[in-house]
Amino acid sequence: MKSATLLVLGLSLGLTMAAAAQQQPTTDMKIVAEKIRADKKLLVADNMGLTEADAVKFWPVYDAYQVDLGNIAKRTVMLIKNYADSYAAMTDPTADKLLTELLAIETDRVALMKTYRPKFAAAVAAKQVTRYYQIENKIRAVIAYELADAIPLVP
Repeated sequence: MKSATLLVLGLSLGLTMAAAAQQQPTTDMKIVAEKIRADKKLLVADNMGLTEADAVKFWPVYDAYQVDLGNIAKRTVMLIKNYADSYAAMTDPTADKLLTELLAIETDRVALMKTYRPKFAAAVAAKQVTRYYQIENKIRAVIAYELADAIPLVP
């Protein structure tokens, strides 16, 4: 990936800023979220190598996909919040409910990828679709690492 260092630094900074923004008013959080989305789009653009003709077809699909990914991200944030709220008094039924939601989120994420695959394939060549999914996977891996580091195991 051309900008691997940029990716790690940018997402780490973005996650740090997002965490700090949780202490700020809603408007500040929206600004931070927009900055992260813009930085991500620049990162994708830098690594996709799209022609102008491909870009015209790719970016609308990308934007729609990001909206749907955002809905999954919101569910993940809610799951983490519920986990944090339940952590001190974790029960087996609560742990089971949290795990069920985690599995549902992951199932929905994979289903979303499958749903968008033909949409991306209609916009760009198969190698570019695969490349884009690799970029998303790398971004998701960085975020997963940050979350794994920050979230303690079930007591």
